[in-house]
Amino acid sequence: MEYRKLGRTDIDVSLACLGTMTWGEQNTEAEGHEQMDYAVGEGINFFDVAEMYPISPRKETYADTERVIGNWFEKTKKREDIVLATKVIGPGAHFDYVRDGAKRLTEKEVLSAVEGSLQRLKTDYIDVYQIHWPSRPSNYFGKLDYPDGADFSDAVPIEETFGAMVKLIEQGKIRHFGLSNESAWGTMEYVRLAEKNGWPRPVSIQNPYNLMCRQFEVGLSEVVAHEQVGLLAYSPLGGGTLSGKYLNGQKPEGARITIWPERYSRFTKPRGIDATQSYFEVAQKHGLDMAQMALAYLKTKTFMTSVIIGATKMDQLKSNIAAFDLDLSDEVLADIEAVHQSNPNPAP
Repeated sequence: MEYRKLGRTDIDVSLACLGTMTWGEQNTEAEGHEQMDYAVGEGINFFDVAEMYPISPRKETYADTERVIGNWFEKTKKREDIVLATKVIGPGAHFDYVRDGAKRLTEKEVLSAVEGSLQRLKTDYIDVYQIHWPSRPSNYFGKLDYPDGADFSDAVPIEETFGAMVKLIEQGKIRHFGLSNESAWGTMEYVRLAEKNGWPRPVSIQNPYNLMCRQFEVGLSEVVAHEQVGLLAYSPLGGGTLSGKYLNGQKPEGARITIWPERYSRFTKPRGIDATQSYFEVAQKHGLDMAQMALAYLKTKTFMTSVIIGATKMDQLKSNIAAFDLDLSDEVLADIEAVHQSNPNPAP
C-alpha cells in the first residue's frame, strides 16, 4: 500500500481510505468490523465516516456508522493505528432530527456536533474533522450552475465555522480540519483566513472525483497543488456504475442504485450510461477489471491524497484494495483520455 502526506502535516495516510457509509444500513455491524479487520491487514490506516451516516440517511439509523467504528475501536484497541476522519453536516431541511434541527455550522453547533461524534466513536480525539458541505448556497452534490441571486442571509460566515475548528484544535478534540463538497473560492477563503488570523490551514478537501466526474480538475486542482490541501476523492466508482454492474439495464439485488435510483440518478442518465459503456470497452480491450482500472487511474493524479473506497461485499473490498497495486500503461491512459475528451464529465 502506498502512503501520501496529508496536506502540510507529517501524517502519512494510505492511498486507499476505507469508506464506511453502508455500515448500519446495507451492512451489519459485524460486516463492518470484518471490513475494518481486512483493510488494516492490507495496510489501510485511514477511515472516513460522517455523523449523518449510514446512507441513505434517516432518523432511525442516524449516526449508527460512527457507533460501529467506536465498537470496533473498543474491541480491537487499534485506535492509535488509525487516522480517523469524520464530518459535521451542513444545512438541510430533511435533517430536522439531527441535534434538534441544529445544523447551520455556527460555532455552538459545531462544538455540539463534535461531542456526539467523540462519544459514538469512543475516542477522545478526531484526526481530521471535516465540514461536510458549506453553509452557503454553492455548487455541490451535482450542481454545475452558480446560484446567481441566491439568498445568502442565513449562511453562517466561514470565519465563524473556521473559528470553531480552531477552538477544537486548541482543546485537543481534533488534530486537523478539512473541507468537503467545497468550491475553489471557498477553499481559498479558508486559506486566506488562516493566513490572516494565524490559524491552522485546512489539510484536505473531500470532493467527488471519478472517470465520469472530473470537474475537480478545472479549478480546484490548481488550488490544492499550490496550497497542499489534499484531495480525498469520494465516489471513485461513480456510485458503483464504473464496475459495469448496471450496464444493459441490470439491477443487482441489494446494490445502491437498485435501492435508491433517484438518489444516484446523475450516474444513470444517457451520457453517463454511454461513458460507462465506453470505459467498459477500454477495460475489455486491455484485459482489465473495469472497477480496478477506474481506481488505478485516480492514483496517477499528483493532487490525489487518498481515494475513499467502500463496498457492501468482501469480494468487492478485496478487489478494490488490490486495484492500488495496479499500474496502468500509457496505452490504457490514452484510451481513457480519448473517452473523456469525447464525453467529458457526464455525471457531476
